[in-house]
Amino acid sequence: MEYFFILISAVFINNYVLVQFLGMCPFFGVSQKTKTAMGMGISVMFVMTLATVFTFLFYKFVLLPLNITYLRTVVFILIIASIVQFVEVFMKKMFKMLYAVLGVYLPLITANCAIFGVTLINIKDDFTFLGAIVNSLGAGAGFTLAMLLLAGIREKYDNNPDVPEIFQGFPLALFSAGLMSIAFMGFTGLV
Repeated sequence: MEYFFILISAVFINNYVLVQFLGMCPFFGVSQKTKTAMGMGISVMFVMTLATVFTFLFYKFVLLPLNITYLRTVVFILIIASIVQFVEVFMKKMFKMLYAVLGVYLPLITANCAIFGVTLINIKDDFTFLGAIVNSLGAGAGFTLAMLLLAGIREKYDNNPDVPEIFQGFPLALFSAGLMSIAFMGFTGLV
């Protein structure tokens, strides 16, 4: 039951995009179409989970025993960058169309502070190994959900001629994200 609460909390209550405001660059950059939003969301979820596994194990079995926890920022960034390179090569070979669509946004995963934030929060909140994995899966699912919701909204109003020109594009996306954030903050206190 504890893992269920961790998962629900990461997806809805502490959504890393809409409540904690981490990972905003890919959130706005890749949310014009639901297809690319889904691809980016799944890629982030995969990288986030792998990064959690490797950073958690490296922290517990290398940094802590050697008493060099002050290096965790540098080490975590290197681990995340390595995983992103692996995912990029894998997508280039296996999913050429998705790789072409994501284009320049794929390297943004390396600089996505949501991934780095999840790895640090897993350590700070003293999750168990399984708890950290569940939290990162939930955070990735919450990221994907937020991306899909915003992409759906943007697709709907991009085809609407009634939207004033001054609000088209990013201003309306920012406004929509703000309203989504307020809606997600309504889940506070649920768990």
